[in-house]
Amino acid sequence: MDHQNLSEADPEVHKALKNEIERQESESLEMIASENFVPKQVLQAQGSVLTNKYAEGYPGKRYYAGCEHHDKIENLARERACKIFNADHANVQPHSGSQANFAAYFSQLDAGDKILGPVLSHGGHLTHGHGVNFSGDLFDFETYGINEETERFEKRDILEAAREHDPDLIVCGYSAYPREIDFEMFREVADEVNALLMCDIAHISGLVATGEHPNPFPECDIVTTTTHKSIRGARGGMILCKEEYAEDVDSAVFPYSQGGPLMHQIAGKAVCFKEAMKPEFKEYSEQIVKNTQALVEGLRKEGIRMVSGGSDNHLVLVDLREEEITGKEAEELLEKANIVVNKNAVPYDPEPPMVTSGIRIGTPALTTRGMSEEELREIGAMIGKLVKNPEDRDLAEQISETVSKLLDEFPLYEDSEVEF
Repeated sequence: MDHQNLSEADPEVHKALKNEIERQESESLEMIASENFVPKQVLQAQGSVLTNKYAEGYPGKRYYAGCEHHDKIENLARERACKIFNADHANVQPHSGSQANFAAYFSQLDAGDKILGPVLSHGGHLTHGHGVNFSGDLFDFETYGINEETERFEKRDILEAAREHDPDLIVCGYSAYPREIDFEMFREVADEVNALLMCDIAHISGLVATGEHPNPFPECDIVTTTTHKSIRGARGGMILCKEEYAEDVDSAVFPYSQGGPLMHQIAGKAVCFKEAMKPEFKEYSEQIVKNTQALVEGLRKEGIRMVSGGSDNHLVLVDLREEEITGKEAEELLEKANIVVNKNAVPYDPEPPMVTSGIRIGTPALTTRGMSEEELREIGAMIGKLVKNPEDRDLAEQISETVSKLLDEFPLYEDSEVEF
């Protein structure tokens, strides 16, 4: 086997990777709420020789020999996850959040069973029943929505939908909901209609891990998450559950929906969970929430409307219906000024999904860079000024220069940390 450095073996891929490091490091303020930057130790685990091995099955019950060290790593990941989230059982093998949701559904349901989930434009995810996704295709999904007056999920609305549709399972947990989830309320609704309760905490898992957001257990029966958003770990998924569902969950992941696990990714998850148990991560999580509040202040100062008026977590959902700009246009405008957000539907949005009337803005990645309230307040004001004055080229240029200074002031990686 001919071993070469990547720069020699594949210059095209090497150049693209170098360009991406440059983009992340010094070309843009990363404010997509679902993105973050992992530490060097996670990168090392993900790029390890664990990728060489098949490890189908579970620790102690593998289909191949030679899995002793893989068993150790997977057990560490499972034990740490259970401790962090107060869960009885953890399955760390799902390759993504979508596959975690697939397995979670099929661990308890059959195709065609009824699920009640959130409307996509009200903060839900594709795997919460959208027609273009497996969830909407394989299950009978009905929806509940955000209250038009309070712009929050209210018990009376969800209970009304649950009584009308009588689901087998109710899904809570969202991709673009800026408020705290009331798990006790959802448990009461689920009990009222004798349904299982599942929560997708992909976005808020880092906040849940440190108590900045309430824990979905014991109210929820099954909890799914990704491991790469606010918890700042390896890209992938995970299922947590009460003990009574453990065997079914494991079977639904392997052999039902996946084959060999990605052990290098599981190692990255294990490292991530250890990081999440450190005092420094609690401080980081607390700072995410403080930074979001500062972002809200900056936006509010410029007269920008936010769904529900603010945020309890790591993201803000800006409603642009009062402005002369769409979500798509705002996304493009901000990217030109090197501020990266994403267009996002707002509740009761009159625009189609590829246009939208809103933008979603998150704070985890900038918090990782070391930014605090002062910077996020300033960034919120800059975003507000831009969307209020989309034709002002001098303003855009001025903001772009300020962004460059911020990126220089808060470096992401040292060169030695991302060698390849």
